[in-house]
Amino acid sequence: MTTENIDYASYVDHTLLAMDATETQIAKLCEEAQQHNFYAVCVNSGYVPLAAHLLQESAVKVCSVIGFPLGAGLTVAKAFEAKAAIAAGAQEIDMVINVGWLKSGLLDEVKADIAAVREVCAAIPLKVILETCLLSDAQIVQVCEMCRELDVAFVKTSTGFSTGGAREEHVKLMRATVGSEMGVKASGAVRDRATAEKMINAGATRIGTSSGVAIVSGDRAAAGSY
Repeated sequence: MTTENIDYASYVDHTLLAMDATETQIAKLCEEAQQHNFYAVCVNSGYVPLAAHLLQESAVKVCSVIGFPLGAGLTVAKAFEAKAAIAAGAQEIDMVINVGWLKSGLLDEVKADIAAVREVCAAIPLKVILETCLLSDAQIVQVCEMCRELDVAFVKTSTGFSTGGAREEHVKLMRATVGSEMGVKASGAVRDRATAEKMINAGATRIGTSSGVAIVSGDRAAAGSY
């Protein structure tokens, strides 16, 4: 797919997950998302009510992150947060896996953790964040296979808050593992149009970024973007 054929805005989850994000910044995020026709905004669950209110007359969806950014909380807490976020207006859920459990070989526990949130989400699309920068290729494949078996909507590369973000080779591996039916979200370090194009051509069907405006306009991202 060439640059001319990519509708970048339709791929973008316009994202603001900083712990010091203000109401004014969230309002700006929602305004930009409507202005540029982004697919969704992605916010912490505490800002879901505000984003849902601001976007209630818009086609832009509200996505909330769960267990973010560490993924190491109790499964019951993740499921409760997802349920509460959906009740508050979240239309998509991005959850972080328990990476420590995966690295400890606790595969059944990792799968049960995802399954608990998947059950709460029901028809709400669930994206599962792997944090690929911390995983081996074999571990990436293991989680992708779990997600395919649990019928989640997307696998997602990264939180953007760890040691690295999306990498082209990881997106290709994830796409090869889940096949053509599931979504793949590239998130973290996608700050410009050239990188977004690489991720899309590698198999990404959604881009999580705070640099959505720069991507659609072809400009350089602001300092501190993720």
